[in-house]
Amino acid sequence: MHVKSKDTVIVITGKDKGKKGKIAAAFPKLNRVTVEGVNVVTKHQKARNQAQPGGIIHKEMPIDASNVMLVCPKCGKPTRVSRKIEKVQGENGKSVKKIIRICKKCGAEID
Repeated sequence: MHVKSKDTVIVITGKDKGKKGKIAAAFPKLNRVTVEGVNVVTKHQKARNQAQPGGIIHKEMPIDASNVMLVCPKCGKPTRVSRKIEKVQGENGKSVKKIIRICKKCGAEID
């Protein structure tokens, strides 16, 4: 998946098109992400006990990962992601492959 938790993204399609937010949770197997302040639904919840009262709650629901685009932390523009494989030394002396995400607009490393 091209985005991870705590990435800043912008929604490119759907009812919340143009909204920016941070990814609260990512579900790679389902290819879905939950973005703060995006796809908020109203849910009528029944009271379970005295500590958990009923009422109307607002909840963020997951959207498809293809509907969001990563915002580059360096240039601040929505961008597609390129990947580069880099070999680094592990803690026991063996070389380990590390995947680095790269902004396609400015060429900066994202993580």
